[in-house]
Amino acid sequence: MSKENFTIKLVDSFKCAEGKQQSILWDGKTPGLGLRATEANAKSYIFESRLHGRTIRITIGDLKTWPISKAQGEATKLKSLVDQGIDPRQQKIEQRIKADATRVETERQLVTLGDIWPRYIESRRHKWSEWHIRDHENVARRGGEKKIRGKGLTEPGPLASLLDIRLCDMNGKRLGGWLALESSNRPTQASLAFRLLSVFVNWCDSQSELAGLVPPGACKTQHVRDEVPNKNTKEGDSLQREQLAPWFKAVREMENSIQSAYLQILLITGARRRELVALRWEDVDFQWKSLTIRDKVEGERTIPLTPYVATILELLPRRNEWVFSSPAAANGQLTEPTPGHKRALVAAGLPDLTLHGLRRSFGTLAEWCEVPAGVTAQIMGHKPSAIAEKHYRRRPLDLLRQWHEKIELWFLEQAGFDFAPSKACLKIELSK
Repeated sequence: MSKENFTIKLVDSFKCAEGKQQSILWDGKTPGLGLRATEANAKSYIFESRLHGRTIRITIGDLKTWPISKAQGEATKLKSLVDQGIDPRQQKIEQRIKADATRVETERQLVTLGDIWPRYIESRRHKWSEWHIRDHENVARRGGEKKIRGKGLTEPGPLASLLDIRLCDMNGKRLGGWLALESSNRPTQASLAFRLLSVFVNWCDSQSELAGLVPPGACKTQHVRDEVPNKNTKEGDSLQREQLAPWFKAVREMENSIQSAYLQILLITGARRRELVALRWEDVDFQWKSLTIRDKVEGERTIPLTPYVATILELLPRRNEWVFSSPAAANGQLTEPTPGHKRALVAAGLPDLTLHGLRRSFGTLAEWCEVPAGVTAQIMGHKPSAIAEKHYRRRPLDLLRQWHEKIELWFLEQAGFDFAPSKACLKIELSK
């Protein structure tokens, strides 16, 4: 094994011996340092030594980027590690793993709510209903886009101001401040957004690459609890008996016949707003007078198709699969009937009433007809609240129909018009 003190002239002139794949020249000054030259005239510094009875060889670097002095210094460091019984190769692997972990953690810390929210929706899409997906998309809408209907730009969703916030910065104080601001402007939407965000945080903790990013208990701190909107029922969010006449008059005179029919049927069936919007023509049985509702609790339930509701449905255009269709909507389905209902309330001189308030009105006003509570609950899709109701009473459709038609007739009587199942009496002008 030839050794010579390395000089610039020596290392530049050293070449691979003819007929060999590589040749090595060892430095006479620095133990373990060698210069390797290949038959392709590639040159690099190497280090070679023995550790635990075995020879180890490590490439230091190319001759073009490693000056002699620097290569000698690196070889000295490697020799020092070997003398201590440390394998430099293993140390290098551990350093790389540590560097990779540091880089990954740094990238984790930069992740924002806006980065993960779309991914969260996609991961849960197969388990959620279309309406639940739409809720998640709407609360995180950035806004500023041209409205599909009307003039102006769309408003940002409640979570818009948090989208660019890092998950690691979403502590209780920040969430409390956000919730206070949103609750003062739109409490219902703020409450929904907070509920969705709380579930999202739990999901993040279940993902190995996201676990621990959101500060523990961020959604349960005192800052947040103090700002969560009250979930109590909105006072007065139900029609009174004397309000039925002006409400029916205003709703029946709406220009949009689809919305008019939807609102009337929402009241008469007591269905949840989204259950009714999702009604398909295949769910309507005119022969056996029944409606199949996609129930969010039980999966589906069948309720009577009462005479007035049947007459309204027979007049609706069959544009597509949806009973309450909308040519302007991308999916051909009625999307947002609330603005039309608000205008009808103003025209009727009635106080504000939510769409869920119509469902509440059905349950409340049905008591005027002395309907058994279990009948009302079964029509509305409420879970049985008593042992007898839960285990022993599931009323057949014809028995439900007897009571449901009584409720419908009472509604129409209070509305001040006589109903006969004929198209002429409805005075609904269908849109073309």
